[in-house]
Amino acid sequence: MPEVQITIGGRSFEVACQEGEESYLHTAARLLDTEASALVGQIGRLPEARMLLMAGLMLADKTAGLEEKLRDAQEALGQKENELETLKARPQPAPERVEVPVIPDSVTDSMAEIAARAEALADAVEDKTSG
Repeated sequence: MPEVQITIGGRSFEVACQEGEESYLHTAARLLDTEASALVGQIGRLPEARMLLMAGLMLADKTAGLEEKLRDAQEALGQKENELETLKARPQPAPERVEVPVIPDSVTDSMAEIAARAEALADAVEDKTSG
């Protein structure tokens, strides 16, 4: 069983852990050291037991807050998943019918005839003005 040297609140400790868990122990020790160092900075030198107790309580408080946020997020996610399943189970809406107006052939023919007359008039006016 490996022995790991950690520092918490400026004090060194030797702690045993399972093989392969050294990095987890160092990470946990850094978290505890952050809280203990803040306490030592605010209050000054504390008895070891009190320092560790207070630092542990501060970490527990942060953890409880994060667990509450996690529960809220999981609950919100569950609601959104239920809403998504409800929407998926709904029948598809009927396709919207869009009508495109069609210009009748008679109107197109009339427009072509009017255009031809207008061109003929323009040609006639041009001939009178230039000649």
